[in-house]
Amino acid sequence: MFFKSNKEIKTKDLKLADFDKIWTKFCFLDETGTLSDQKDQYFTVGILKMSQPYYLQSKIFYERSKIRFYDEVKFNKLSKNNVSFAKTIIDTLFETRSISFCSYSISTKSDYYLKRFDKNPWLAYEQITLKLLDATLSEQEIIVLIADHVTTPKDIRFEVEVKKKFNQYKGRLSLVGVCRFDSKSNDLLQLVDLLIGAVTYDIKFSKNLVDGSKYKLEVVDYLKRKLGADSFLKGFKNHNFNIFVDKTDHLDISQNNEANEKGLSS
Repeated sequence: MFFKSNKEIKTKDLKLADFDKIWTKFCFLDETGTLSDQKDQYFTVGILKMSQPYYLQSKIFYERSKIRFYDEVKFNKLSKNNVSFAKTIIDTLFETRSISFCSYSISTKSDYYLKRFDKNPWLAYEQITLKLLDATLSEQEIIVLIADHVTTPKDIRFEVEVKKKFNQYKGRLSLVGVCRFDSKSNDLLQLVDLLIGAVTYDIKFSKNLVDGSKYKLEVVDYLKRKLGADSFLKGFKNHNFNIFVDKTDHLDISQNNEANEKGLSS
């Protein structure tokens, strides 16, 4: 494998003829919340990265087939009818090897959002995506990004700009391409929705912004138990999970917010 026997070769020096030495990964990206919605100020973007999506996808399909459950599973639509299956999907994630998850949560009322993005939700979405790609990419990987479909203004070219800017920033072919799919057709995007939904809901519940839905809290607590996390309010990190939460929505938390913001600039 490329990682094991060719570490001395830099990815940017590889040629097309070296196709069998390149380690490619698939990244599934989804978002929860709406950056332009002042009533729902918390917004999270998450990426689930893996080498072989087939294994996890086939596990979820098998679980669906066992109980003949074929509806879309979304965190905001959790109910008595689907909460059990939502937890089953989370189980399949933890049973699958070589998978990593990274997310970024931010408030539209935070210092960092207002300073960096100037209330431009599309710039924020693009830049947060670039931050996550930078955080999840290993030095000698090349990735493919599959994102949930989002209706955008005609002048927004998310797929083009993200690929162009990320490859320019890394100085090599790091991101092969970006493609959007309706999450209804993709179980892995639905899984990302569950993860970022749980993270965001835990933050909002901790801040008393929501009363607390029984089934949503059930999934939140289930994910926290699987991770061994007490709360997502201040983020969480282990070997496979990196959950970052911007803390600049409270002025007295830190006087040096920029110190924690590394990577791509706008």
